Amino acid sequence: MKKYLLGLAVASILFACKKNSGNGNQPTTFLLTYTVNGVNNGTGNYTGVSTNPVFVFSFTSPVQQASLASHFSLADNLSNPVTVNITMQRNDSMAVVTPSKALSSFSKYSLAVTSGLTSTTNASLLNPLSITLSTAIDSSNKFPAIADTALLTLIQQQTFKYFWDFGHPNCGMARERDNGDNDVVTTGGSGFGIMAMIVAANRGFISRQDAVLRLNTIAHFLTTKCQRWHGAYSHWINGSTGATVPFGNNNGADIVETSYLMEGLLTARQYFNTADANEIALRDSINSIWNAVEWNWFTQNGAASNIFWQYNPSYTLPGDIWSIPVSGWNEALITYALAASSPTYPIRKGVYDSGWAKTGAIRNGTAYYGITLPLGQAYGGPLFFAHYSFMGINPTALSDAWCSNYFTQNAAHAQINYTYCVTNPLHQFGYSNMCWGLTASDIPSGYTASSPTNDVGVIAPTAAISSLPYTPTQSMNAIRFFYYTIGDKIWGNYGFADAFDLNTPWFASSHLAIDEGPIICMIENYRSGLLWNLFMSCPEVKTGMKNIGFASPNL
Repeated sequence: MKKYLLGLAVASILFACKKNSGNGNQPTTFLLTYTVNGVNNGTGNYTGVSTNPVFVFSFTSPVQQASLASHFSLADNLSNPVTVNITMQRNDSMAVVTPSKALSSFSKYSLAVTSGLTSTTNASLLNPLSITLSTAIDSSNKFPAIADTALLTLIQQQTFKYFWDFGHPNCGMARERDNGDNDVVTTGGSGFGIMAMIVAANRGFISRQDAVLRLNTIAHFLTTKCQRWHGAYSHWINGSTGATVPFGNNNGADIVETSYLMEGLLTARQYFNTADANEIALRDSINSIWNAVEWNWFTQNGAASNIFWQYNPSYTLPGDIWSIPVSGWNEALITYALAASSPTYPIRKGVYDSGWAKTGAIRNGTAYYGITLPLGQAYGGPLFFAHYSFMGINPTALSDAWCSNYFTQNAAHAQINYTYCVTNPLHQFGYSNMCWGLTASDIPSGYTASSPTNDVGVIAPTAAISSLPYTPTQSMNAIRFFYYTIGDKIWGNYGFADAFDLNTPWFASSHLAIDEGPIICMIENYRSGLLWNLFMSCPEVKTGMKNIGFASPNL
């Protein structure tokens, strides 16, 4: 059908040319066809173009080379003109155009042939052309090759600078992002940052004493400055005053974000366990914060059979006061694990079974690309589901009534995400076994939770890197690609940029706490199991998770 329509269009053009030339009307000429490196894809948008492209234009009649030179343009994304060489062939009815020097890799260009072009008989061009080009990946290494173990250490150390160097100077907590309001700190991201500080102290990036000093600063801010509702914190906080910063319509407590904070604090309590006075003070502060969270109150004070994500004190309608039930499968398993583990305000097992597991409706069991997914939505959803809760919770051989092995769940999720990117059903440029990973991240137009069912062409490095415990070979291949092949575009002061789109191409300038933290922490869990071992050593967690039906060699 496409060939038929193209033939029909060419026939119509030729008929129009004959008609115009025979009736005395103003003579015209047409661009019959063009190719970019021998290809016309019919879209006007070309990706993966070589840095030495050849453009071939065929016209219905001979054209003036001087006219073509005046009315042909090739420019970069800043509208800077690119000098070209033009060779006329086929009695001047075909033009072969090449850049005078190689184009830049990973760059966007625009090409145009305008209506001012004329033939040798002064016929005007009636179908001007405008197309966009994105040049191909330069596959050469941008940095010297080092051992994989050294590369993992480098990534952890560089990424850690986001939490250490860029931490809020007043409270020490993690700023939400580095391209936003620098006074806004994130509760959940700070929990991830606390876990990152444990890794940094353990690996010698910072001293143990400096880590304790920063953590005591955070704990003091949380206990003396921050607004709380029944012990829980808001999603965003003003890092100078402790006041709540609204997150959308949420102007009160966020129990899931509070869970990530507690995940980090409890892990820190287990690590900083010496008789040093500063470490004792830190543990006392953490216990005070932990014991004050009224987890069962977030079941609408016992009236509901599930935990609610947000409590909004300034609203009046129940649906606004208590918004978003926390139900699985998503990133919030940690919320139920901690709620069951609270020594002061625990939830009942029935809340976990009906609220989180939805009495079995959490199960999936479908195979995607031949990989069976035990729990959750089709194709698994964004990959942060397999990261946020499992920086602390060790999924290895972990089971309950709804899943026989949570490591199998997370590994299947990561493998499906990987296989989707390799299969690449939407033909996104650049997706491969080296370049994969869909999760929540910045995108050119804002922010989205990318997944196989919401694929906008954006890869987030945190997705593949933080899946290292589940897909070690596939993740390591991606890490090498991110660092060596496109590191000149995405590697910087805080490690990898948040995301990129090779279709455009577009490379984020941003870093987000909730994406940077899992990189450090999940690499460490892959390498040593440090954070898993610490969190699972909490006596309250052992008791609480058993109480809601979990079994594991680590409990």
